[in-house]
Amino acid sequence: MKKYTYTEKKDTRSGFGAGMAELADQNPNVVGLCADLIGSLKFEKFIEKAPERFFQIGIAEANMIGIAAGLSIEGKIPFTGTFANFSTGRVYDQIRQSVAYSNKNVKICASHAGLTLGEDGATHQILEDIGLMKMLPGMTVINTCDYNQTKAATIAIADYEGPVYLRFGRPVIPVFTDPEQKFEIGKAWRVNEGKDVTIVATGHLVWEAIKAGEILEKQGIDTEILNIHTIKPLDEDAILKSIQKTGCVVTAEEHNRIGGLGDSVAQILTTQYYVPQEYVAVDDSFGESGTPDQLMEKYGLNAEAIIAAVKKVIQRKK
Repeated sequence: MKKYTYTEKKDTRSGFGAGMAELADQNPNVVGLCADLIGSLKFEKFIEKAPERFFQIGIAEANMIGIAAGLSIEGKIPFTGTFANFSTGRVYDQIRQSVAYSNKNVKICASHAGLTLGEDGATHQILEDIGLMKMLPGMTVINTCDYNQTKAATIAIADYEGPVYLRFGRPVIPVFTDPEQKFEIGKAWRVNEGKDVTIVATGHLVWEAIKAGEILEKQGIDTEILNIHTIKPLDEDAILKSIQKTGCVVTAEEHNRIGGLGDSVAQILTTQYYVPQEYVAVDDSFGESGTPDQLMEKYGLNAEAIIAAVKKVIQRKK
């Protein structure tokens, strides 16, 4: 099994900020819009470099989406920024009507996603956003795994024509991907090659899958790990090739088990190639206040939960 190490931990939202800072220099059509959360979204460097291309909308998220749609008509590439809960649930009608329906070139960038928002509690911890956004026709949905991948994805989506939902988070996590990586929308990254079980992970759960794989290797279980940073369009070929080899799959995500990555994978299994599947996800509930580590443990979103799911799905395969 390939070993992954890290020398530092960073939050993925800072990767977004670093990507926006580069876009300030690289692309004069990129504009930033924020709903009163400049610090939380790490917009400072973009504002420093391109103050004339930044718009502070205030606590008016629906207006922010409408303004972004209008700017896109004039050839600008708007990047909106606020918490994932306010980026999706609060403004779903505006996104559907003003962005998705007319295929506007708007990039909806959402921080503080999932349980790892932590102490702010259930009202801010959205666990339904991937499902909401992937159901919109034409919407690309990206959920990155570390600082470097988030930076690369932020830069890449500026060159992609069409609406994008980019999801990232607040907690500091290991930085383990290549800082010079080329981010390919819709292309899975095979983190490790194995033969006994496929782990399909996204976002913060990719590092947990790597930790689980190392422990399972010592127990004689050979895991193949796929990093699905693009949930829509989904790299079905990569998933099919893997499950045809391993014969079972575990999906891992910081999201409700209903409507997320796991359900997208299940559609492949039911329509193209059936194998047993186990979910590592929040079991249809809201979150609560707590530290990110406490919540990930309580809701079964860590390496230990992935290991248990792997052992269960291998037994089902047998």
